[in-house]
Amino acid sequence: MDTAMRSSVSTHVPRGIARAIAWGVLLVLPACQIPKLRPPEAGPPLPASYNGAASPESSAQLKVEEFFNDPVLVQLIYQGLAGNQELKILEQDIQIANNEILLRRGAYLPFLSLRTGAGLDRSSEATPIGAAERQLLSPRGKPFPDPLPDFLVAANISWQVDIWRKLRNARDAATLRYLATADGRNYVVTRLVADVADNYYGLLALDARLEVLDQTIAIQEKSLEIARARFEAGRGNELAVQRFEAEVRKNQSEKLIVKQDIIESENRINFLVGRYPQRVERPAAKFVDLNLSALSVGVPAQLLLNRPDVRQAERELEAAGLEVKIARAEFFPQLDITGTVGYRAFNPRYLFNPEALIAGIAGDLVTPLVNKAAIRAVYGNANARQLQAVYNYQRVVLDAYTEVINRVTMAENYRVSIEFKKQQLTARDAAVDFSGKLFQAGRIEYVDVRLAQRDLLDARIALIDTKRQQLSAVVNAYQALGGGGNLWHHFMTSPPPPGAAPRPPSEPQPQGALPQGTPPQGALPQPGLLPPPRPGDEPGQLRPPPALEPAPPPRPVPEKPKQPDLQPAGALVPALPGGVEWLPAVPAVPEQK
Repeated sequence: MDTAMRSSVSTHVPRGIARAIAWGVLLVLPACQIPKLRPPEAGPPLPASYNGAASPESSAQLKVEEFFNDPVLVQLIYQGLAGNQELKILEQDIQIANNEILLRRGAYLPFLSLRTGAGLDRSSEATPIGAAERQLLSPRGKPFPDPLPDFLVAANISWQVDIWRKLRNARDAATLRYLATADGRNYVVTRLVADVADNYYGLLALDARLEVLDQTIAIQEKSLEIARARFEAGRGNELAVQRFEAEVRKNQSEKLIVKQDIIESENRINFLVGRYPQRVERPAAKFVDLNLSALSVGVPAQLLLNRPDVRQAERELEAAGLEVKIARAEFFPQLDITGTVGYRAFNPRYLFNPEALIAGIAGDLVTPLVNKAAIRAVYGNANARQLQAVYNYQRVVLDAYTEVINRVTMAENYRVSIEFKKQQLTARDAAVDFSGKLFQAGRIEYVDVRLAQRDLLDARIALIDTKRQQLSAVVNAYQALGGGGNLWHHFMTSPPPPGAAPRPPSEPQPQGALPQGTPPQGALPQPGLLPPPRPGDEPGQLRPPPALEPAPPPRPVPEKPKQPDLQPAGALVPALPGGVEWLPAVPAVPEQK
């Protein structure tokens, strides 16, 4: 008997091993035909400073109230946050992204449905099945009715088992795209702040220009009166009178053009804040003496945290990596489980009897064998889109750095230019006063007076235009550094300033997404190594892993700060299991000197 048992065991063991090997070959064989991914090209490293300029803090950390220090402008900005139509459109994009998370979340959970039905069926007696059914009797010993009724109440379940994390990666990618959409909205907020402030200072510049024209006309009218008096006294000619009168009429005409520019500038602001044309209230300040907060550029690595468009590009890159994993899962078998349980009977009286119970369960394991070219094409497209995301990330970082350099240097050069123009204006003002006295005394001709007045007008207009450009450069430098990037969160969580428009409804949080601070598995090289959420982070915001964390701003201490371990530009992060995707090619930050 022992010999027979050993023989039986020895027969079954090789069969089990053979089945295991067959299943293993079936699961692993598709992976041998997966094409290799194309790596990205290395990008330029991120400099440690802005052409030698750096500071411990960045102006992007200042709130708009602190940076602009103008209650009227701040109120306009908050009205824009509440009424701007583009922001409302983006809010709906965020809602769509939130619903996409719900859709992806439900895809990897079992689907349960309830089915009820009723019908009639009559089989042909000229067929074996119909002839056999005529001989059958019901449980009560009576023939079945003809035609045969059919009543059904059943619950159906279907479940695609997410073996390769295809469905969960799709959910995590949707979560990242939700966060990217929110960052895209925040970038539009920074542009809205800059546009409102830029047009606001442009409006003040037009007011100053109108005031200069009024002063110039007053001076020219005084010179016109002197020319007329000299002509009536026989000490001058009528040509001087006509020339001075022509200059007065010219500047009076220019006033009307400036007034039209004021109306259009006011309406640009009204459009940005989402209201119909009306007068924009503003203070009567001396425009050339306006000053904003001094710019602090920080270090370039802070752009990776402060600029919403950089964060958006990073989210899109992480999502593109997950899309590659989703496409890769198509090479492997797919397991679907279906089941049914319920009651079925030919008479409703028997529908819920134990004898009417029906149940069934089945599993399908499907693996692609033919037409893999289509799957390879989808995989190749996902790889190409991932490379696009890498290069887009590098482009956004490069563009952000270039914007800061351009705006900061422009603000400084125009600031120095304003000092020279103020000195020029002082000399021109003295020249006009002196020429007027000489003309009244008859020691110079009217041409000299007219030229002095024209030079003074040109100098005043040039000073206003230069100041206008300098304030525009400061405003856009604040935006380029990432200023206003957290304004929407502040706007939605703090009381609005007096006179501000009511807030829009709160934006939806990602329903069914991962808990706050929990990274999507597979989205990063080492799942679970994300740092905890920081104060001010949006709910569900995903932080980059420590290897990609931008360098903190250096502190003014004598010893050299320790630099974080950043990947060089374009460097590949160690591959995930299966070698699927790369993470953002974060530019390297050289050591601070």
